[in-house]
Amino acid sequence: MSSKEISSNKKAELLARTVEHVDIKSFDARPILDAMEKMSFSSRDLGRAADIYNKMLADKDCTIFLTLAGSTSAGGCMDMYADLLENNMIDCIVATGASIVDMDFFEGLGFKHYQAASSVDDNDLRDLYIDRIYDTYIDEEELQAVDHTIAKIADEIEPGLYSSRKFIREMGRYLSEHGKKANSLVKLAYEKDVPIFCPAFSDSSAGFGLVKHQVERIKAEKPYVSIDSVADFRELTEIKMKSGDSGLLMVGGGVPKNFIQDTVVCAEILGYEDCPVHKYAVQVTVADVRDGACSSSTLKEAASWGKVSTVLEQMVFAEATTVMPLIGSDAYHRGHWKARSPRKLARLFD
Repeated sequence: MSSKEISSNKKAELLARTVEHVDIKSFDARPILDAMEKMSFSSRDLGRAADIYNKMLADKDCTIFLTLAGSTSAGGCMDMYADLLENNMIDCIVATGASIVDMDFFEGLGFKHYQAASSVDDNDLRDLYIDRIYDTYIDEEELQAVDHTIAKIADEIEPGLYSSRKFIREMGRYLSEHGKKANSLVKLAYEKDVPIFCPAFSDSSAGFGLVKHQVERIKAEKPYVSIDSVADFRELTEIKMKSGDSGLLMVGGGVPKNFIQDTVVCAEILGYEDCPVHKYAVQVTVADVRDGACSSSTLKEAASWGKVSTVLEQMVFAEATTVMPLIGSDAYHRGHWKARSPRKLARLFD
């Protein structure tokens, strides 16, 4: 057997167990969340966080923002986020480029994430073109197919400046026509007019694809597509100003967390002094508060900046894949979402 065949067999062996995404509709978390709310420590925090999310859903005047940072989509929460969108339980998404491009759009094209079966030398993984996220594998060859698809989308649309929201909408259009997964978040967002923002969009496979697009256009002396992060901030602030009351369901921290909270301050800078702070806020994070970094800043700290109310806020210090399915299932089965009207916020920019 040749070395190439051995490598191929080894790669197939390592990529044998796909990550199965949790289905929040298949189990009812209400009893355990009710019990946890009567406990102490992190259990009570989680119970209160679930209660606040349900209050957001029951408040017909509340626009709900989901923020995503980290790798929970690759780790098994991808279908849950799609279920929240599908069932009108979120109105706008602010995420990292990796969450949207390397994870959701990646699976929307028909690719998979895989469970790491055992400890393998990362240098061997590199030789096999396997990328690792903790205990999850991604086929680098498939990820590069995403890069090329992003470049293809950029080649086929009008050149010029795009907010990440506008470009991600084109990605959703592409999946609607050519995708392999019915419940891709990007595809569903396109079909249901839910805007997705990735303020650090190029920090993902989208970056590689757009660089390829720009280099080839520059060589051909043609105009090209570029992402305008200032437009992201402006559009997101416009959504906040037109939304009135709002709630935040935040997974992790990072740029998405800061961007959505900053919309209140930006509205004030623009002269809209009556733009209300975010009325509800839940953050699930493992970040330590002691280093003073933004990802670990508490929601009470955010209140000092004029971003979030301290009345209905809850920090949950936990690894998100262990608690978000409980929050999602609890909210789904309580059913407050059934009385909500779709916001269709993407239409603000048509």
